[in-house]
Amino acid sequence: MSNPKPAPNGWIILDKPRGLGSTQGVAAVKRNLREGSYSKTKVGHGGTLDPLAEGVLPIALGEATKLAGRMLDASKIYEFTVKFGEETDTLDTEGAVIGTSDVRPARTDVQAILPEFTGAIEQVPPAYSALKVDGKRAYDLARAGEAVELKTRAVTIHSLTITGNSDSTPDGDASVTLTAHVSKGTYIRSLARDIARALGTCGHVTYLRRTKAGPFTQSQAISLDKLNEVSSGAPLKDLLLPLEAGLDDIPALNLNQTDAQAVRQGRVLSELPQSDGLYCAMLDNVPVALVELIEGTTKIVRGFNLPDVAE
Repeated sequence: MSNPKPAPNGWIILDKPRGLGSTQGVAAVKRNLREGSYSKTKVGHGGTLDPLAEGVLPIALGEATKLAGRMLDASKIYEFTVKFGEETDTLDTEGAVIGTSDVRPARTDVQAILPEFTGAIEQVPPAYSALKVDGKRAYDLARAGEAVELKTRAVTIHSLTITGNSDSTPDGDASVTLTAHVSKGTYIRSLARDIARALGTCGHVTYLRRTKAGPFTQSQAISLDKLNEVSSGAPLKDLLLPLEAGLDDIPALNLNQTDAQAVRQGRVLSELPQSDGLYCAMLDNVPVALVELIEGTTKIVRGFNLPDVAE
């Protein structure tokens, strides 16, 4: 057997298909790396996406896994369709119908109510969620037929707009497709439920797609079929985004060789002229560390162990 290829560092943005869990997405990346003869690589995802949801799933490889936590905290954009007239226990198409209504709100009614759900709002997460209640997953309790009481949580809806022009599906059931830019911890299924209730009806999500997660957009996402080509020898570099792509919103702090060495050894740099804040410390084009600058002095947030030259 030939020598394994070096373990990669960076991001694969998977366009996760409906029906695939986030952990299955990670497993698919691991399998392709293994079958593509790459050295053992640490792999993690930057934010769970329900099996029924599709779209942008950032998967971190190697040193980029140190940034996966930041991705969990990042804001996200979703496109979703609410079908009015039926509420299900899961708040999506998978559950049993638990409420019905004959009310079908007009598009203008939906438009008028959206400001009430924009900005800082409170929402109750779905019973079918991965949140824990007394040490057990809420969805496990719900599936077992137990009543699940989840606490209200504060989230932020940065923007909420109607997408497209149609306010009815082909079969004539009133529905609306919305685009929401939301903070971490927001449940789109709860948002859909609450919008429907505020319109004097009930509803559930029939379509859910994440179009942006942190700095990553669907234009950067690859299909599962494209990913699977890696196991047959397709070059990974064509699919891999660099580690610093996960820090697109953070300015670079360019270092010389001496300062880069100091940072790698955990020593602080001082009397730097830049303003306070987070920076990606770089040596040429190689990320050295995520640092916080406080009054001209560096504090290392995460160090990266990357080779100085691309291999």
